[in-house]
Amino acid sequence: MPPVKLEVSDATITPSSDAKPKQLNKCNQLELKGLESIAPLVRSVEETPEPIATEVCGTIPTWIRGSLLRNGPGKFEFGNQHYNHWFDGMAMLHQFKIEDGKVTYRSRFLQSDAYKKNSERDRIMVSEFGTVAMPDPCKNFFLRFLSRFEMIEATDNASVSFVKYKGDCFVSTETNYMYRVDPESLETQNKVDWTKFIAVNMATAHPHTEPDGTTYNMGNSYGRKGALYNIIKVPPMKNNPEETLEGAKVLCSIVPADKARPSYYHSFAMSENYVVFIEQPIKMDLLKIVTAKLRGKGISEGVYWDPKQDTVFHLVDKHKGQTSSVKFHTKALSVFHQINAFEEDGFLMLDMCCSDNGEAINNYLIQNLRKSGEALDQVYNTMYRAFPRRFVLPLNVTNNTPTGVNLNTRPASSATSFKTAIDKVVCQFEDLHGEDLYEYGGLEFPQINYSKFNTRPYRYFYGCGFRHLVGDSLLKIDLEGKKVKVWYQKGLFPSEPVFVPSPEAVEEDDGVILSVVVTPTEDKSTFLLVLDAKTWEELGRAEVPVNIPYGFHGTFNTTA
Repeated sequence: MPPVKLEVSDATITPSSDAKPKQLNKCNQLELKGLESIAPLVRSVEETPEPIATEVCGTIPTWIRGSLLRNGPGKFEFGNQHYNHWFDGMAMLHQFKIEDGKVTYRSRFLQSDAYKKNSERDRIMVSEFGTVAMPDPCKNFFLRFLSRFEMIEATDNASVSFVKYKGDCFVSTETNYMYRVDPESLETQNKVDWTKFIAVNMATAHPHTEPDGTTYNMGNSYGRKGALYNIIKVPPMKNNPEETLEGAKVLCSIVPADKARPSYYHSFAMSENYVVFIEQPIKMDLLKIVTAKLRGKGISEGVYWDPKQDTVFHLVDKHKGQTSSVKFHTKALSVFHQINAFEEDGFLMLDMCCSDNGEAINNYLIQNLRKSGEALDQVYNTMYRAFPRRFVLPLNVTNNTPTGVNLNTRPASSATSFKTAIDKVVCQFEDLHGEDLYEYGGLEFPQINYSKFNTRPYRYFYGCGFRHLVGDSLLKIDLEGKKVKVWYQKGLFPSEPVFVPSPEAVEEDDGVILSVVVTPTEDKSTFLLVLDAKTWEELGRAEVPVNIPYGFHGTFNTTA
């Protein structure tokens, strides 16, 4: 089936497709009706541990040599117990190995302690983000009663992404546990606990890596005096093959505005000289989280949106390990993923996918994803979309910097930055898109040519359009003119686009986009899509004869 590029969805759009932003509903989006069910995208599947061949349609460039590795939930129940939240499903690792224009596929469940304990008893034994493991009925009443007073143990179900530290491949979630895995066989190797190396209680699944392999991450720590946000630095080299996080250190710590209710964060930004932490009004009520098991609630019950609070940008000097005394404030926004950050002419440009509401994290319940008809439409139309935006942060704010003057002097930039106090600058973003992006449901899962343009001025970024609860199109944004190119086929749901540069690349978009595309209406109809990143035209696809659920994040692992 040839690719079809459409400018509007085949679902009914209200109002008309030429609507201007002022005609959007309160969620900053067009109303959609008649959304198709995506329940099959969040169902349990069997693993495929041995590589199987795929059927290639079109042409896959022979210069692509390596594997697209993907991570996400693949099992949503044990016995008669099922998970409540999409984030709770057991981690399933996927590999699309590309060589000489051919593709093989394999998958394995991560052999985490959570997976093994649940499998042995055929019931949910380990609590996840939105699901609390109930007391074992095999215990006597007294032991079941006492078990409710235990702290919820952090899960090691590393289902979010593939990451690299010191050249090794790990899978990660948002707790203190990771697993080193073999990128060739997908076999689970050793479990790694951040707390054994540095004083943090968790780390994000989205670290940033510099060209020399030095890696930065963030993690919270919790003590008697409350929570701290910590910037982590991991060295690039190993002293022996068995090393994992040895040599990691906390670069600096940031005190939350409310130590009892720190902000939730999924990722952070990094420029050449700064780590940028976004303290957003998605808050974690630590008391509710600590008492969640006692109350029979999941951790998600302690995460809430407080729109009365500002979003605050904290700048940390990577070389000195110092936090800037100047804080940059903007209105309440929620952020899951940054696009890029770079410094130029005394400013730091911070590009992110932002939403004007932070309740989405608690909307991705399995029951919502499995709805159909009007109930599904209602879930979608009451959720806010994310859109790409740029903040321009002046780096040279001093006591002598005037107030009441827009400090953003960059030509053709509509973003503003006003100093309002000695240590406070209030910022307003500019959109990194035209009005046509509203028709595609905004953009998330942003990606760039990371190896060449992360922390540097850039022109292109890629992502998924969201005219559904999951991505239903692939988008390319050209910052010169804020133009968008769209790949869309009705009934197909592409995953996060991964950019792979061509060997002789000269221009920023010389290369291909890889995306795993799934369809809920046909059995065993998943395929790996290969797009020309420059023209946005399909080059080929590799059809996989097994079912694959919709996942989260991935990476391309090059074969030497």
